[in-house]
Amino acid sequence: MTIMDRIATTHEPLLRVDGLTKHYGPRIGCADVSFDLYPGEVLGIVGESGSGKSTLLSCLAGHQHTDTGRIAYDGRDVLAMSETERRRLGRTDWAYVHQNPRDGLRMGVSAGGNVGERLMAVGARHYGDIRSKAADWLGRVEIASDRIDDRPSAFSGGMQQRLQIARNLVTSPRLVFMDEPTGGLDVSVQARLLDLLRGLVRDLGLSVVIVTHDLAVVRLLAHRLMVMKAGKVVEQGLTDQVLDDPQHAYTQLLVSSILQV
Repeated sequence: MTIMDRIATTHEPLLRVDGLTKHYGPRIGCADVSFDLYPGEVLGIVGESGSGKSTLLSCLAGHQHTDTGRIAYDGRDVLAMSETERRRLGRTDWAYVHQNPRDGLRMGVSAGGNVGERLMAVGARHYGDIRSKAADWLGRVEIASDRIDDRPSAFSGGMQQRLQIARNLVTSPRLVFMDEPTGGLDVSVQARLLDLLRGLVRDLGLSVVIVTHDLAVVRLLAHRLMVMKAGKVVEQGLTDQVLDDPQHAYTQLLVSSILQV
């Protein structure tokens, strides 16, 4: 059974977004965005710079306040939660992978310490267990165990991104937000990172919302695709259907690479 077959038999979405809107004064950040995300599903969001995709991701993750709309996670109204509840959710069920790994890492803390901090945030206290689990996760993201005490500043950009992924996934979140996770990396490093991400998403059954300007990334990772322009969703559907037979004129331009995204 494929992931889309499993999604089709799942009655309740993990994340339900309805009419989400964010303005910056007179300018639209995103407007009236609605979608459902099911367990184990990856949703890709694409569009040119200024299309609203990053604003949408930031609002979903709670990094920005929304003007109107509803976000429900596992049946709970996220916008009605207290700040304490939302922070707890961000430490346990949710994770956020930044485009620049330095924004998601403690650069003055060792690689193992970065992963261990996330474990301690959910209650882990035994040093040996924390270090062992950190070492295991470093291995899972292809960082050698003898680098566990090295600081992130000693790592390449690709290794920093893999470390950020380990830090985020060590607590087994159910929902992961990714903002251009392969941005700024050279092609060969991107390819290895994408292969790693695809394996982790599959093996852990993660639900993911990923923002990217790279259509090759969403074709490889995303089950469904949402195309944004000027803050609004202009097309959405199964990734292969949208990319192989785009219906909206803007999507056709994106796919034909006429627009620089």
